[in-house]
Amino acid sequence: MNILLVCAAGMSTSLLVNRMNDAAKAKGIELNIEAHPVGSIDSYGEQADVILLGPQVRYELKNVQKSYPDKPVEVIQMQDYGMMNGAKVLDRALQLLGK
Repeated sequence: MNILLVCAAGMSTSLLVNRMNDAAKAKGIELNIEAHPVGSIDSYGEQADVILLGPQVRYELKNVQKSYPDKPVEVIQMQDYGMMNGAKVLDRALQLLGK
């Protein structure tokens, strides 16, 4: 399972990726989580099973949904992003995938 996090520069989301990986490990789930800038989504979007946008790029939601109509695409909740709550963001990604 591949989860793609998209933000303005790919930097702020790297901490969230680490927290999500920790939460996945605690649940015994193997997955691949990557963070990339929204400008490079064309290079990574096809491999993703779910795409989560950081709140700072929420304006790109409709464009990303249009580009990937067969994938779940959603903006990460502002509070979960701000608190870097990897467990909640992971749980939401799993919900979107029906897991």
